Amino acid sequence: MNLLAWIPFLEPMNVFHQWWYLLLLPLAFGLAVTYKAIRLPTLKSYWWQVGVMTAQIVCGVVALGVLVALFVQFAIPYLTQ
Repeated sequence: MNLLAWIPFLEPMNVFHQWWYLLLLPLAFGLAVTYKAIRLPTLKSYWWQVGVMTAQIVCGVVALGVLVALFVQFAIPYLTQ
């Protein structure tokens, strides 16, 4: 019997490999919508707060990516000397 099972950690899906960074926007928006809906006492400035938090998450992830890229590019070659 031939089982055609998908094993997620051994055979990842190749659907979004070229556009994986675009998934950051809906992820950040979803986190911000959920967090702000729970944490704000009133929903008066809800969408403004969601927009600000979405921008903070996206900027934070981009900054971390740049820092890691700089670390790999410049700091790691000095570790092998």
